Amino acid sequence: MAKRQYGQFCGLARAADLVGERWALLIVRDLLVRPRRFTDLKRGLPRIPTNVLSNRLKELEGAGVVHRKVLPRPDSSVVYELTEYGADLRDIVLALGRWGARTLGEPGPDDIVTPESLVMALRATFRPDAAADLRAGYELRVGDAVLHALVDHGTLRAEPGPLPAADLSLEAGPAIRAVLAGELTPAEAVATGKVRVTGDAGLFDRFAEVFRI
Repeated sequence: MAKRQYGQFCGLARAADLVGERWALLIVRDLLVRPRRFTDLKRGLPRIPTNVLSNRLKELEGAGVVHRKVLPRPDSSVVYELTEYGADLRDIVLALGRWGARTLGEPGPDDIVTPESLVMALRATFRPDAAADLRAGYELRVGDAVLHALVDHGTLRAEPGPLPAADLSLEAGPAIRAVLAGELTPAEAVATGKVRVTGDAGLFDRFAEVFRI
């Protein structure tokens, strides 16, 4: 069956044709974090049917957004990564993430949090001007999702995985969103046990300033 298109001579319509299908932007989101194998993408998007993931990847390849790459030995596995054209979606995806986060509310009982979604959330909410004088390493654990953020005088490197030498480690649940949205102060979050901190607790205030919804 041919893919349905909007049939309008318009850049926005063309963009929607390319990445507007269900799951497509979430695949792009995860590939903006790092190249992924098919099984990695499926693990990060556990509710996507395997055939749908396969079809979306084929569509994104055909559109020049994604391409396959064979890793060198001894790995020799195939990974999917964004093309230069696909990587141009970075600022668009971050802007959409910021826009959506404003009305995100609390997670539902079946909502899933992944390291990739949290990495992109930190990248989307990062405020370089607020971090101009800050140099710190943060580790964030939300349920089973673990990631870290290295802030260095207005620049950010956020990646999945732990940071053993973190200046501050945060272990949190949904309350971390409330802190970043200004609905809950870092002191209140710690006092009520909604966020557990290890390390320099004073850096939690800076975290809330630097990553702001």
